[in-house]
Amino acid sequence: MEQPNIPEKLLKPYDPKTAEDIIYKRWEESGFFNPDVCVEKGITAPDAPHFSVTLPPPNVTGVLHIGHAYEYSLQDAVVRYARMRGKKTLWVPGTDSAAIATQARVEKDILKEEKKTRHDLGREELVLRVQEFAQKHEGIIVGQIKKVGASLDWSRYAYTLDEKRYRAVITAFKNMYDAGLIYRGHRIVNWDPKGQTTISDDEVIYEARKGKLYTFRYSKDFPISISTTRPETKVGDTAVAVHPSDTRYAQFVGKEYDAVFCGVSIHIKIVADETVDPEFGTGALGVTPAHSMIDAEIAERHTLPMRQVINEFARMTVTGPLENKKVGEAREIVVAWLTENGLLEKEEDVEQNISLSERTGAVVEPLPMLQWFVAVDRPFVVKHSKIPGIEIGSSITLKTLMRIAVKSGAVEIPQERFQKSYFHWIENLHDWCISRQIWFGHRIPVWYRGEEAYVGVEAPDGDGWVQDPDVLDTWFSSALWTFSTLGWPKETKDLQAFHPTSFMSPAYEILNLWISRMILMSGFHLGEAPFKIVLIHGLVRDKQGRKFSKSLGTGVDPLDIIEKYGADALRMGLLVGTAIGNDVSFDENKVKGYKHFANKLWNIARFVLTYADTADMKMPITADADKTYLDEWEEILKDVTIDIETYRLHLAAEKLYHYVWHRFADVIIEESKPILNGEDAPARSARAHALLTILAENLKALHPFMPFVTEEIWSVMPAHMKTQKFLMVEQWPRKSGV
Repeated sequence: MEQPNIPEKLLKPYDPKTAEDIIYKRWEESGFFNPDVCVEKGITAPDAPHFSVTLPPPNVTGVLHIGHAYEYSLQDAVVRYARMRGKKTLWVPGTDSAAIATQARVEKDILKEEKKTRHDLGREELVLRVQEFAQKHEGIIVGQIKKVGASLDWSRYAYTLDEKRYRAVITAFKNMYDAGLIYRGHRIVNWDPKGQTTISDDEVIYEARKGKLYTFRYSKDFPISISTTRPETKVGDTAVAVHPSDTRYAQFVGKEYDAVFCGVSIHIKIVADETVDPEFGTGALGVTPAHSMIDAEIAERHTLPMRQVINEFARMTVTGPLENKKVGEAREIVVAWLTENGLLEKEEDVEQNISLSERTGAVVEPLPMLQWFVAVDRPFVVKHSKIPGIEIGSSITLKTLMRIAVKSGAVEIPQERFQKSYFHWIENLHDWCISRQIWFGHRIPVWYRGEEAYVGVEAPDGDGWVQDPDVLDTWFSSALWTFSTLGWPKETKDLQAFHPTSFMSPAYEILNLWISRMILMSGFHLGEAPFKIVLIHGLVRDKQGRKFSKSLGTGVDPLDIIEKYGADALRMGLLVGTAIGNDVSFDENKVKGYKHFANKLWNIARFVLTYADTADMKMPITADADKTYLDEWEEILKDVTIDIETYRLHLAAEKLYHYVWHRFADVIIEESKPILNGEDAPARSARAHALLTILAENLKALHPFMPFVTEEIWSVMPAHMKTQKFLMVEQWPRKSGV
């Protein structure tokens, strides 16, 4: 027998720490992340079907966390598979300014290090400081994304605050304003009294705290008792609401009463409203329209006045003993007054979910503020539509558009529970507050001069114009992401070719906050869905089911895991075993096991390639055993392909793992050793042929899940086994039958 000819690279153990960065650099230098380059170099057919994905942009404030690693691994597997299927595949990268979070972080650092506030610095200086911080961290997060192996087209990189995205944001605002869908008005918002800005729902966190439920009457002659955890707000009550069928209070409905409550004159009307729960407390609800979103809706239905009693600094605005008191101090004063006057009937211990600002920790106050809003129930005339059920020239609301986009199938949400969640959100959707009282971000394109107001993409001509000081909610720019990254408002080739995008897979935490708003924006501005299918993934938790948290000591840095075990092992550890939509149980030992698997694959390749020169690839395989092995693999491949096509990535990866380790290595290779070391030359050649074929196709099938080690092995595969230098642009095995 001839001396084995083992590729030199395979003589050493596989070391992901040294190999992965080199491999990623080779991928980047090849240009094959760019679909245009793939067409130019003959990799992809010019008329190939398009497949596109936009990366959910990570915040430039942070670093890569384990949830990001899962999301990027999942999406990269889908993208790499599409590319290998010969599709014109584009994955657009980008980052989000996360304006309020970024400014809050910089302000905190400045206060700690320089003992200065933003007002000490001024708007121009603060914005400059925040931009410098964002640019620094932008480079860090991009480098971290590459560590996971994400095959993004970096030539199309986007940032939510760059010039192209600015043009898109301002154009979107102007178009929606002209359609009557953006307005300025007084409505209740989430107000952060410490940060002095409105905040979005996703910036509100909830903390369980012990509190008191107080039951009392406004005065001794008031006929109904009410219960509340916030008695200090009752000086702003304008009504008491009861359920229409509650016979206890039927005789009082429609009557009005005057009282002096803790030194404040109040006027209360008794109203009947279906939303009142007759089983909670006394079954009667004190209506405070200015300090509760629910109460504001009741007030609107019954034409009740709105009386604001708390200001933007969380202090009382009424005269008397509560004047200028903090809300906590005011609560104590009101309870003492109720007790002294014999009005407090009951005081109970309760556990409350307190709304806190994620950035400042302040208790969020619902306050009526003059802000900019997107109207979701206001009709507009449809100018563009490719969504079934929505006709050009018809009049609909944004809420209706969002509902039809999913019901028609223009946007597919195959996971039933998330589809139900989406529709529930739509039914209960309120006008969207889009203005923020910060300095970093897209400035609202409205200018004022006396009583005049101008809205435009460009600043108005003439002197005396002052731009609105507020900036837009970061979700406004993020909601344009699928088409602003493709060049809109210009009619670019990318926009025409790659929109709607093919696939989106974010965490369920942002289904309503981001996915729904992307559907809203794309539907209005382009008349089409932002993506064809959206698969919501779960959160990554520890073995005990706990959400990862640095404060709880359960945080895991994915870069540390990559450093120890390699990106391939981390990807497999996250993807195998959990269907998209379910929470992922992260176990470092599981990742360690997949590092062993990568080594196993490396050793398999070394063994098979040792006998590569023995194989005569021109001779047909005739031996029953060899044909059985190949037929068996083809069945596995068909199943794997169907699983990937239907986004059952966890099953596809698991089947490949079990086949490679327990069938290919443990059985087929072991059975092959005596043949390959025997004297029957035709049998040796046929078996080497079969093993090479199985190895090559396994590398292709595993590549979407383990791109680094498969690419490294591919680099030493015999030339006659390849059609391309890089595995990432090889064709998916045609024997898959799908």
